[in-house]
Amino acid sequence: MIKILKYSFSDLIRSRWSYIYLVFYLILGFSLLFLNNDLSKAIITLMNIIVVLTPMIGTIFGVMYFYNSREFTELLLAQPVRRSRIFLGQYLGISISLALSLTMGLGIPFLIYGIFQSPEIFNFLMLLVSGTFLTFIFVALSINIALFNTNKIKGFGYAILMWLFFAVIYDGLFLISLVVFNDYPLDNLALTASFLNPIDLSRIMILLKLDISALLGYTGALFQKFFGTGTGLLSSIAMLLIWVMIPIFTMVKKSERKDF
Repeated sequence: MIKILKYSFSDLIRSRWSYIYLVFYLILGFSLLFLNNDLSKAIITLMNIIVVLTPMIGTIFGVMYFYNSREFTELLLAQPVRRSRIFLGQYLGISISLALSLTMGLGIPFLIYGIFQSPEIFNFLMLLVSGTFLTFIFVALSINIALFNTNKIKGFGYAILMWLFFAVIYDGLFLISLVVFNDYPLDNLALTASFLNPIDLSRIMILLKLDISALLGYTGALFQKFFGTGTGLLSSIAMLLIWVMIPIFTMVKKSERKDF
């Protein structure tokens, strides 16, 4: 698995798209710090970009790499190597390379700016951790979609629809439910709904650490009461880990039964 991971990682690192992804975050980081000296506002701006862009990139890279490397995967499957090791190695290679591009792209500008001497260091690290989790989650989800769909066009379509659902449609459905059932206590529903969407969960974790929950009104006070505590933070990280582990487990089980 380590050998396959190294190959997938080096293959993606040499790809020009990985460099474009890295350079994009480098330019974005330097631009935000040049235009705005307030690190807190820069982190909020980055949050709005990362929680949408990172899942999209992870989704596209995951499904694209699976289909483009199908012949190589079939060659590996003909060797005396367990299927789980092949797909786990490829998954980790994709996820680690994207997470590294994200971390370096944002880390270099903020490191030069002196983030380690700033009180916003924890918030910035939370931003990177959330982006890394979203990368691992959506790469796993996209590979699952590709495993369940041999047709490349359908696979790409379902993968983009999946990202669109979590990034846009889910929030719209949640807001509609709040309006329709506004006469009922929705505290538990709001908390549960946030756990069922990794993008929303990551966004809430960052916002509450930036102490701007008051902008969210009653919902912000509710989230602050739960997510603002140590238990809430640990529960959020544990839920993101679950979001990573479940697609990986499904991916391994499907790959063992799939007829290539």
